Amino acid sequence: MTQVSSSSLTPWWQQPLWIRVLPFVGFLMLTSLQGSFGESSIYWVYVLKTVVGCFLLAFMWPKVAEMRWSCSPEAIAVGFLCFIVWVGLDGFYPRLDEVFDSNRASEPDGYWNPLAFFEASPSIAWLVIGVRILGSALIVPPLEEVFYRSTVYRYIIDPKIESVGLGQFHGKAFLGTCLLFGLVHQEWLAGVICGIAFQWLVLRKQRLGDAISAHAITNLLLGLYVVGTKSWRFW
Repeated sequence: MTQVSSSSLTPWWQQPLWIRVLPFVGFLMLTSLQGSFGESSIYWVYVLKTVVGCFLLAFMWPKVAEMRWSCSPEAIAVGFLCFIVWVGLDGFYPRLDEVFDSNRASEPDGYWNPLAFFEASPSIAWLVIGVRILGSALIVPPLEEVFYRSTVYRYIIDPKIESVGLGQFHGKAFLGTCLLFGLVHQEWLAGVICGIAFQWLVLRKQRLGDAISAHAITNLLLGLYVVGTKSWRFW
């Protein structure tokens, strides 16, 4: 009698690779829709994306074993250092939007400014700001770390990603993942450096949780910095 492997009985969208990729792709697609339905959609699509992100994480949680938060002194240090790098390098190199659109350089305050857009309704503005900070600190880190540090990194080594340990170093995978992570951010140089730091954490700890925590700390500090200094260009 021919035995059928359990993986062949699993729907393709619940298989190890796709269970990690599809939620991130869906989240990214919602991101691309911000601003597509009028100026206000810059904000309400972000709120919608954050709510959807909660359901995506709930869907992934029981199926993605490495998506577990953990913290360590190294994670805290990396989180703070990446925040300093992100802010400290600002102005010393061109952002991607400035490279491809010279007019962006004349808009230093960026376009994501809820206090200006909802000037007549401050409560809505602060609600949107709160969602942005919480979303970037609690939703984005696990989604991005699972995709980049766990999935892309290991897929470069072996498409059967679960056969690759999180602590396995591979030069091509390391370089490729860090470059990709940097180039999907407007602050590409800071993104590459942070990608290196987060991947180092995964390799050192042989788990994903510390990188998730470091990423969350960086994003939380950046969100508070943006609001406190009105540096909306980072958003």
